[in-house]
Amino acid sequence: MKTNDVLREEIKEHDEDALKYLKDIKWCKIEEGESKGFKLEFLFDTNPYFSNTVLTKTYHLIDDVETIVEKVIGTKIEWNAGKSLTQKVVKTKRKKGSDVMGTKTEDCESFFNFFNPPRVPEGTDVDENLGMDVDEKIAEELQNQMEQDYDVGSTIRDKIIPHAVSWFTGQADQGEYYEVNNADDEVEDEEDEEEEGGKDDEE
Repeated sequence: MKTNDVLREEIKEHDEDALKYLKDIKWCKIEEGESKGFKLEFLFDTNPYFSNTVLTKTYHLIDDVETIVEKVIGTKIEWNAGKSLTQKVVKTKRKKGSDVMGTKTEDCESFFNFFNPPRVPEGTDVDENLGMDVDEKIAEELQNQMEQDYDVGSTIRDKIIPHAVSWFTGQADQGEYYEVNNADDEVEDEEDEEEEGGKDDEE
């Protein structure tokens, strides 16, 4: 997946070994009342990092035409002891009178943060949270996070899943592989139709 420009930014070096246990990705549409959207399923082999065999990410959209995200739900990852890839242990300063270094846990960048998406506070809808009732800077940050998160999810749905083998082999590297090839195919089809039309005219 690192051959894709969007996912390359999300996958960190320490994620790579865990992603070797990823055996398949699927997606399906969802319709729950007025809410529409899609769900991604990541299927993993048994691995030393977490006990889940399936991790999901579900996007609920208010409007699937203009892509207005209502909420995003991800699976809680059950990390094995000492194996979390979304947190790291850092040393702290020694306390006075002690020779022992302290430690603390901090969040860190990881592809697996994808399953802990930005959340709109409960009890309010998206428009309220991105409107005047919330500090403008916080609202803008939340909106950017949700848009970026949806961009990653839709990239996996639209580009990675349909062409997984080509992404894995690197044939689809640098972006517009499929768009270019599809455009070439369309041109060839048009040329073939013109040639057939010319033959019919001659007859």
